Amino acid sequence: MNDWKSQLTEDPLPWLLEPDEANPGVRYFVLRDLLDRPADDPEVVAAQAEVMRTGPVPAILDAQYPDGYWVKPGPGYSPKYRSTLWSVLFLAQFGADGRDVRIRRAVDHVFAHAQAANDAFACNGRPSSSIHCLWGNMVRALLDLGFWGDDRLERAVDALARSITGDGYDWFRKSGVQGPGFLCSANYGLPCGWGAVRALWALNRVPADGRNPAVEAAIQASTDFLLSYDVALADYPYQDRISSSWFKFGYPLGYVTDVLLNLEALAEAGYGGDPRLNQAVELVLAKQDDQGRWKMRYGYKGKMWSDIEKRGKPSKWVTLRAVRMLKGIHGG
Repeated sequence: MNDWKSQLTEDPLPWLLEPDEANPGVRYFVLRDLLDRPADDPEVVAAQAEVMRTGPVPAILDAQYPDGYWVKPGPGYSPKYRSTLWSVLFLAQFGADGRDVRIRRAVDHVFAHAQAANDAFACNGRPSSSIHCLWGNMVRALLDLGFWGDDRLERAVDALARSITGDGYDWFRKSGVQGPGFLCSANYGLPCGWGAVRALWALNRVPADGRNPAVEAAIQASTDFLLSYDVALADYPYQDRISSSWFKFGYPLGYVTDVLLNLEALAEAGYGGDPRLNQAVELVLAKQDDQGRWKMRYGYKGKMWSDIEKRGKPSKWVTLRAVRMLKGIHGG
């Protein structure tokens, strides 16, 4: 038995692999990420076809306007969880096929209306509203949807990296990202742990042969920052108290960040064997039940185009996240 499987009370893979019209993306990601099947494997191809046929992805796409946006044209941040930026973000997280013409149309709309003059993705399309959680989310989503090689995305990646280190970045403002090291107005001008996790999560997905020195430096700066605090306590700089959201695992992933995503990002960055992660891994393991499953502790029920799973019940999506993290930590 692989080390990561030995951490589980029971093997949840049969449950995660079963056909599920409500959550077909789980099977797709298990085949790809846990069983290491190649993209052209017939089962992987069939699983992604199911993602496009049933569950949340077709519900999201059915709500799209012909010009590529949701709800109303423009940057697409509001209303939360149904407008364009959120729809693209969730399509990627549910396993949608980025080659679909409707998704390509949506991405063109995002580039045209939400990419600011500093190449960031911003809620109103202006540099003064650039914050790392949204910026990182959109970069990760577009990379997951297969848009690497698009010059607009490469510019967004380079600017994201430079906004972290400050090297060659001239767009710091009193609002939004205020300075290098994740200083952000959304966190009262303090370095933001949520922003750092999102930025690292995004930069991890940049192909190795596409990482310029700025990206490499930003990945190092991000991991240095995240590991300079207690990952299990999530005691990153805060104004009043540590957000309880750090300790509630859910899906899909909006701007809220949790300890599990921090572990996922750090493992992807190559720090799975770092002992500074041990207590946080134990925190995650303590939340599994006797069947090797994790419960949904937060979500966006009634706020998205399609609801998934129920809060307080065993969640295939959260279990997928936890098991994928364990594989990243322990290998195998």
